[in-house]
Amino acid sequence: MAVAASAVSATSIPFSAFAAGADATTIARTRAQSQGVYQYRIGDFQVTALSDGTVPQNLHALLTNIKQAEVDALLHHAFLANPVEVSINAYLIDTGSRLVLVEVGAGLLFGPGNGGKLLGNLKAAGYEPAQIDDILLTHIHADHSGGLTADGKVVFSNATVHVGKPDVDFFLNPANANGVDGYDKQYFQQAVASLTPYVKAGKVHAFSGETQILPGIKALPAPGHTPGHSFYALESKGDSITFIGDIVHVAAVQFPKTAITIVYDVDPKHAASERETQFAGFAAKRSLVAGAHLPYPGIGHVRAEQSGGYTFVPVDFIDRTSTAK
Repeated sequence: MAVAASAVSATSIPFSAFAAGADATTIARTRAQSQGVYQYRIGDFQVTALSDGTVPQNLHALLTNIKQAEVDALLHHAFLANPVEVSINAYLIDTGSRLVLVEVGAGLLFGPGNGGKLLGNLKAAGYEPAQIDDILLTHIHADHSGGLTADGKVVFSNATVHVGKPDVDFFLNPANANGVDGYDKQYFQQAVASLTPYVKAGKVHAFSGETQILPGIKALPAPGHTPGHSFYALESKGDSITFIGDIVHVAAVQFPKTAITIVYDVDPKHAASERETQFAGFAAKRSLVAGAHLPYPGIGHVRAEQSGGYTFVPVDFIDRTSTAK
């Protein structure tokens, strides 16, 4: 798939525009939070949202197909201001017979203080990396696959990594090692570093098209952000949730304005079209979704607005022992 040259102005992924010079108010309210572990029941399956941390994003540098003033207006409407703090979410699925991790966070790739909290929160939830049976990557970008390795070594020693074949073909192709049509080489170098140990161990399952990954878990292609970007639909006893990866990066901007793209998109036009199509479907079906960069825990619904565009509606927070959800 051809890469639009306009897609990339950054040199690293996926958080290249860390905010510099945060004001005193922002710094003052930035303190260590409680553990990023939140459980939600889907039929017989237990889903645990795990935070890998947050990072600041300079949206003036990252968003495309929009003017800076419009970005600021949309952020103001959402009681936000640039730079915006963005969550990095992962999700653990306990099926009763297998432990399945959706995304693995950035690992050590973004440096101290930027992501890298997944393993600590996994342990806080009562699990160890060696217990994970399967890893579902929505796509091969550093904030989704970086946690696969640490210092070149496999972190999840017993896990099989499932990912769309078009992403494997694109990011692990030696011919793309120096970048493709303006899409920076670091995207490919980080992918190779994260995935290669699993490839060598025969632990990568590259699927094509709609695929039943495990009982109750189906992969659904949703390309555009990357060639092999995929959703994972989980169903159990009439309940369902769809893990939507990077169909959206900035809720305050891309829900009301689905045409707004970001420099990380391999194919911006396709990414925008796919977002509009998927949001319309989620809203019509009242589907429960979980997003990698929606405010933690990132679980909620998509509502279509009469004036146009969409709104993300988080699920109610539940904190009691005797509950089905």
